[in-house]
Amino acid sequence: MTEIYWWNHPLQFPLLGLIQLLPLLGAWLLLWLRDRPLALPLGRLFALAELGLIVLLYQQFNAASPAFQFAEYGELIGPFAYHAGADGLTVLFLLIAALITVLISLYGLVRGLADPGRLLAVVLAIEGVLASMLVSLNLLWFVLASAVEVGLISYLLGRWPAGAERSLAMRRYYPFQVTGLLLLLAGVLMLGWSHGYTTGRGLSFDLLDLAAHPVVAQLQTLVFFLLFYGMALRMPLFPLHGWLPVVAQHAHSAIAPSLLLGIKVGIYGLLRFVLPIVPEAAMQWQPVVVAFAVAGIFYAALIAFQQSNLPRMLAFAVISHSSLIVIGIFSLDQAALQGATLLAINFGLATTTMLFMIGFISRRTHTSELTALGGLFGRIPFIGIALLIGGFALVGMPGTPGFDAAHRVLEGAINRLGALVTVAAALGNLVAAGCLLWAFQRAFLSSPDALPPTRLQVLQAVEPTSRMEYLVAGTVVSVLLATGYYMTPWLHLVAASLDALSLRFGH
Repeated sequence: MTEIYWWNHPLQFPLLGLIQLLPLLGAWLLLWLRDRPLALPLGRLFALAELGLIVLLYQQFNAASPAFQFAEYGELIGPFAYHAGADGLTVLFLLIAALITVLISLYGLVRGLADPGRLLAVVLAIEGVLASMLVSLNLLWFVLASAVEVGLISYLLGRWPAGAERSLAMRRYYPFQVTGLLLLLAGVLMLGWSHGYTTGRGLSFDLLDLAAHPVVAQLQTLVFFLLFYGMALRMPLFPLHGWLPVVAQHAHSAIAPSLLLGIKVGIYGLLRFVLPIVPEAAMQWQPVVVAFAVAGIFYAALIAFQQSNLPRMLAFAVISHSSLIVIGIFSLDQAALQGATLLAINFGLATTTMLFMIGFISRRTHTSELTALGGLFGRIPFIGIALLIGGFALVGMPGTPGFDAAHRVLEGAINRLGALVTVAAALGNLVAAGCLLWAFQRAFLSSPDALPPTRLQVLQAVEPTSRMEYLVAGTVVSVLLATGYYMTPWLHLVAASLDALSLRFGH
């Protein structure tokens, strides 16, 4: 039985605990209600209430301080203590998690999915587990929550596939993620042993304890690679990306955004745990990581050009741009760390936008193959515009949040890594941009006259955009453009936390 000994809050209740428990309570209620008419409105209410709690956290948070705030602590079994806290990184990732969950709940209104109550219940459960991962300061707790999240996403992939290949996405996703979890667990256990060995105080998996006491010198490199590869499998980073294209192609677009948000937990894990705990190893292996990231940018962008399936093409674009984030992180520069963090958030929003629009297209045309599409702009122009804006955000065009973020990454990269790496990263980004623009041209602007008569009839009969689709598309586009034109609050939110992190590397 857990007893909460204290919480250090400006409020009179454990806010972080409530943020973790509210979505789980909503998931339980939806499963209990099953297909009753009240289930879906109640699920959306829980998603909105969770977003409201996190907005309250944001309003009460002191962004000028790098310290973990709203701290909560509770004893469990041995070193497996509940320790939660929030800094600027935590608040930013919680905001994007809650926003995307709300958008998924709205998206479900449009698609008419099978068993929507159960689907929304699982999505809420994933949100609660993600919240636990984001606020946890105990690495063992983080690994356990990660395992639960992998199980929930695997269930989604098997229960709501995009086509006949019901289990293909799950079969590809599950082995990769379990491997990553085992690597993470091994690294975390070594960290706990190292802490007990160097301090004589026994095992500890608490971030504050581990960051304050250097890892045993002989284990630094091994621990770094175990943690790094465990996180890299989640991003995914080249050459550990083999699961994402298959999952993107065969997973339902309604749940893919929650999956892609889970990928960003890998970025969060690098910033939260890997760099603060083993900074010496990160500096030592910086050239190797950056070299693989540069190769990944070009490899994934060029492979994307060879894809005819829209979700699969987008997956390779995500792999390419995840490599750009890693370059920013391993520049170990203050500006680049800020840029990489904001790029991760930008990509979460941009990929959500694009996947929603791809879902709207496939609902009408019963395909997401470019070879079977064309001339859609005349029928569904607003969906096309939203897809294009999402693509612009993904490649960092001006007016989107990716622009300032990518600029900071490249600025930090040229200061720390030199012109060659920076130019290569910029050119790889241009290749990915060309791929996405080409896909938009094929689907929306090209003439469908060369298609078989049956496909031509389907495209000519495409129904116009519905009011709910206008709402979903308009919401995601508005958020992208608003954050793109006004980045100051988000930069201010993460500045203190990332400034403190960059000091560990002499900057």
